[in-house]
Amino acid sequence: MDTIRIGYAPTRRSIFSAPDARLYRDIIADRLRELGVEFVDIDDINEEGLLFDEDDRLRVLEKFREAKVDGLFLPHCNFGTEFICARLAQDLGVPVLLWGPLDERPEPDGTRLRDTQCGLFATGKVLRRFNVPFTYLTNCRVTDPVFERGVRDFLAVCNVVKTMREARILQIGPRPYEFYSTMYNEGELIERFGIEVVPVPLPELTRMVEAVKLENVGDGTSDLERQLEEVRRDFDLCCSEEQAETVAAMAVATRRMLKRYHCTAGCIQCWNELQHELGIMPCAANAILNEEGTPICCEADVHGAITSLMVEAAAMGRTRSFFADWTIRHPDDPEGELLQHCGPWPCSVAREKPRITVPLAFDHNGAVTAEAEHGRVTLARFDGDHGRYSLLLGTAEGIDGPRGMGTYLWVKVDNIKRLEKKVVEGPYIHHCTGIHEDVVPVLYEACKYLGIEPDLYDPIAEQVEAYLRGE
Repeated sequence: MDTIRIGYAPTRRSIFSAPDARLYRDIIADRLRELGVEFVDIDDINEEGLLFDEDDRLRVLEKFREAKVDGLFLPHCNFGTEFICARLAQDLGVPVLLWGPLDERPEPDGTRLRDTQCGLFATGKVLRRFNVPFTYLTNCRVTDPVFERGVRDFLAVCNVVKTMREARILQIGPRPYEFYSTMYNEGELIERFGIEVVPVPLPELTRMVEAVKLENVGDGTSDLERQLEEVRRDFDLCCSEEQAETVAAMAVATRRMLKRYHCTAGCIQCWNELQHELGIMPCAANAILNEEGTPICCEADVHGAITSLMVEAAAMGRTRSFFADWTIRHPDDPEGELLQHCGPWPCSVAREKPRITVPLAFDHNGAVTAEAEHGRVTLARFDGDHGRYSLLLGTAEGIDGPRGMGTYLWVKVDNIKRLEKKVVEGPYIHHCTGIHEDVVPVLYEACKYLGIEPDLYDPIAEQVEAYLRGE
């Protein structure tokens, strides 16, 4: 994952203490360095290193654009010049973090040196006037834990927005004929979100797989041979050597196609024509790419690939995601549900060594069987129809359940009937993406910058808002 870089534009207002504003701009910058935040400073723009002048704003804008910052941080170091902040934010077009350090006790004579909170109220209003979405970090000290949490969450929000704006989805083959549910509007994706879809025919992949196989010269130096060694290391092979070689060749071929078309994620028509051409399921090959941090989703599900990009970006690349079907209710727990797919989940998700096997409902080898780790997971689904897009969002807990086939995880939610109704009534389908982290607040906040409606499947909006307020 690329480092997220923010533009650091501390601001002041002339009627309050300029020396105190300069003091705080240095205190904040030092704290950002302590936290390992990469930022572009404006200390070369003027002697104070503060934003309060229109001519300086234009120079700051040019500097931030040249540095390709992913977010804008507007610390109010005394009051702040709200209209200058709003103009900069509007022109820059990246997520905005609005915050100011907690004000000190007034002087004995009643004077105040900074009046930061009042300035934040003003800037919030003007940002709204300029139609600039922003993230507010509660008025606090730089040493408060909520400051670090808020800054790190904002970086994750920036990462989601950046990932979405740079998304380019490789679609290998059309959707399976029977799957009307994975239809999508390619024009709307590029018009609304700037997301490009690169459709390529299935034979382009199968030809490349066969070409990769010809590279096996037997000295261990080819991409195929190195990939095959990793397959033998990471999986128990309940398949033939020829099938294992095809799995490895498909992983190499898919990786090359992603690079050729400059794509950040992909999806594939994983049945049934592929089995006639290659004799395997593509699941294990997809699992390999997923482990590398490049989501590859099943059944030509473009929206699924977008969802996977979003949740991994929200986790800042720390954790791999898994693409799943909502399938059946738990036979014993009334709030339980089975998340399962033929086998595209990355190995790091599994609580046991994955096996390359024949999957449920199909006859060809090349799928993966393994139960996923339990624990708390975020479940999400980006989807839309009739021009409206939303992100289904919530958490669940991994639980024990009957042994399954494919990659699977039994989960428990607060109210399965409420979730079930949301999925059925849409705009969602039976697919979702999970990740072993709670990234609900980050995704919820990122939606405001992307024009997506956050749709919590549990009534936890107030809890999420409280978290984002710093409570």
